[in-house]
Amino acid sequence: MKFPGRFPSLFLAIFFASIAARVPAQTPAHGSVDHITVHGKLLEANLLGDSADRAVEVYLPPSYASQPNRRYPVVYLLHGFTDSPGKWFGEEGRDGESHPWINLPQIADRIFAADPAHEMILVMPNAYNKFEGSFYSSSAATGDWEDYIAAELVAAIDQRYRTLARPASRGLGGHSMGGYGTLRIGMKHADVFSAIYALSPCCLRVGPPRPSDGPTAAEKIVADPQQLKSADFLTMINLAWAAAWSPDPKAPPFYLDLPTQDGKPRLDIVAKWVANMPLVVLDQYVPNLRRLHAIAFDAGTNDQFKQIPLDLVILDQDLTSYAIAHTYSTYEGTHTSRIANRLEEKVLPFFAQNLSFAQ
Repeated sequence: MKFPGRFPSLFLAIFFASIAARVPAQTPAHGSVDHITVHGKLLEANLLGDSADRAVEVYLPPSYASQPNRRYPVVYLLHGFTDSPGKWFGEEGRDGESHPWINLPQIADRIFAADPAHEMILVMPNAYNKFEGSFYSSSAATGDWEDYIAAELVAAIDQRYRTLARPASRGLGGHSMGGYGTLRIGMKHADVFSAIYALSPCCLRVGPPRPSDGPTAAEKIVADPQQLKSADFLTMINLAWAAAWSPDPKAPPFYLDLPTQDGKPRLDIVAKWVANMPLVVLDQYVPNLRRLHAIAFDAGTNDQFKQIPLDLVILDQDLTSYAIAHTYSTYEGTHTSRIANRLEEKVLPFFAQNLSFAQ
């Protein structure tokens, strides 16, 4: 039997098309997430009684398993007040919402699929404590979170994973309380990190409390600890600040001193708080800030905490006056509305551009 001359080619085209239809399209490679525990000797015996065994989530990029001789830069990310790594790694919602707030592994997968040469390991420790946040400070009440991050956590990650274990290949970033921690730790530990990015960093300046008639809500909770479970956000953050910045081993059960007494400011305690403000102590760390390879920070123009963008203007001016290179930007958004977008569009690309990937 004879077929038209073009039949074989048509037949082959149909044949191979049918085969292709049966072969699933290649899906982008995904990274993996390790849930580990990193003990902190520097967190032991904290007066609040929080565990020194801290949960840590570690994102390993897609090539980590398939390229056993490759080493990676590491970006350490610090979550905000009331948050946890689960809210950043797509495992739980925020403020009672059922859907994830941020899905960092998905964001990283998309970025690294487009730019596999700049894959990084991402690490986030759980700093949630009795008062819903440690503020990454050094305190007898909460523990020495500052050096736990800069020393113990970094050492543990370098020991356990194939990292590029040098400052030029380490970044530090965070949001809100984590942005505060990023600036606080980054300016003191330029020997550990080389690039820092603070998203909507809080607490760069905290002024003296306004006098009130009678004890404040925080004072009432210190007097009656059973009220802690009903504390509102502002009261809880005041307790967290006091635990981080004005601990008092002689004041159980919370082991802290508040900046007010019967509603009147206590200037000695206010002074302790001021000593923990990055804008206040920045002048002391200019040499360290100059050692950092890259500095960036941003805030939403509609941030409900209105002092944050105002303080970033001052930070921008101060760094400029010292001729310290940095990037300051604003975007349309609130304190939490576009953090996932910023991570994808700005933060991870910032570290890809500014960390060393040399093997």
